[in-house]
Amino acid sequence: MIYLDYAATAPILPDVVEAMSRAQRQLYGNASALHTSGHNALNEIERCRDEIAKFIGAKPSEIYFNSGSTEGNNTVINIFDGHIIKTSDIEHPSILESAKLARGDKYPILYSYMFANNETGELLDINDIVRKSQKETFPSDPDLLDFSRPFTNQSKAAYVHSDLTQALGKVPINVDKLGIDYATFSSHKIGGPTGVGAIYVREGVPFKPLLVGGHQEKGFRAGTYNTVGIIGFAAALQANIKHHSFEKYDSDIRILRDKLAKRILSEIPGSSLNTDIAVNKSLPNILNVSFKAAEGESIQLYLDSFGIIVSTGSACASGSITPSHVLMAKTGDAEVAHSSIRFSFGLNNTIKDVDAVMDVLPGIIKRLQGISTIDA
Repeated sequence: MIYLDYAATAPILPDVVEAMSRAQRQLYGNASALHTSGHNALNEIERCRDEIAKFIGAKPSEIYFNSGSTEGNNTVINIFDGHIIKTSDIEHPSILESAKLARGDKYPILYSYMFANNETGELLDINDIVRKSQKETFPSDPDLLDFSRPFTNQSKAAYVHSDLTQALGKVPINVDKLGIDYATFSSHKIGGPTGVGAIYVREGVPFKPLLVGGHQEKGFRAGTYNTVGIIGFAAALQANIKHHSFEKYDSDIRILRDKLAKRILSEIPGSSLNTDIAVNKSLPNILNVSFKAAEGESIQLYLDSFGIIVSTGSACASGSITPSHVLMAKTGDAEVAHSSIRFSFGLNNTIKDVDAVMDVLPGIIKRLQGISTIDA
């Protein structure tokens, strides 16, 4: 099998399996309990919190564990329920859908912009978003102000959240230097387990829990600690450090991605890129391509029959027959959106994988274009 769907979920890393297996054998106590077994589990959680904080340039006290980015995104939006929420039209559905429900007309404002898009890999200018937020001022109309909890004694007119799910492990990130107030991550995008992630909350900014009913995470996220999952998350970050993921993505993986892009454009008629592969325009591992007169799901299924795993876009939207909201926002063309395929590379991919794709992809597209009612 040739796996090119790392943006959906990265295969779990051997170091992570080993760390989690050891934790399952040794750390079976509830981390909230007062006995020795519970203390041992909690100590490991705090060690992991320190490691994750260091990886993103945060303080350990600013990291809160949860089930992943979808929960984290909903948590941040929920803080600003009834407030003005500004975001892009290419955000993950967990931002777009929750923002629809929460958006109001009160200040302070929330800016929520992802660092890198999950379908095209596009990099957004978070520094520019932070600068815009800093220019916001409170209106003179008191009816537009909300200083109830959790906004008591807050002086900023706007706060910034960034979904860092795709960027984590691919490009260096320092949340403090970025100047953002909130950030969200998931473990399974970097070779860790599914069902665990974290939220960064800058010290002193408004915060309230989404899940209530327990004292865990200083009262800001109820629920029994997923000790083994948290250990797996930290182990995945350490494995990325050990294998120099930043450097490899910026060199080896970028070369593979660009090679595939150039071969597709030169060898397959009717192909076009939805990813800007210029340096600093997109993540180095994501390539979104459209093939005129060839339906994306059919391409995916044909590739799957050859043991090549890709995606038609966001894995979170699988089962939906509506065109990608990201590509519709970018192109306004439903045909382009329906004919798109996302290739996403990871540290285990090689040039042989690119060659294997190009051994079969031109024939697949030619076959599909040959039976299409649309001219290629």
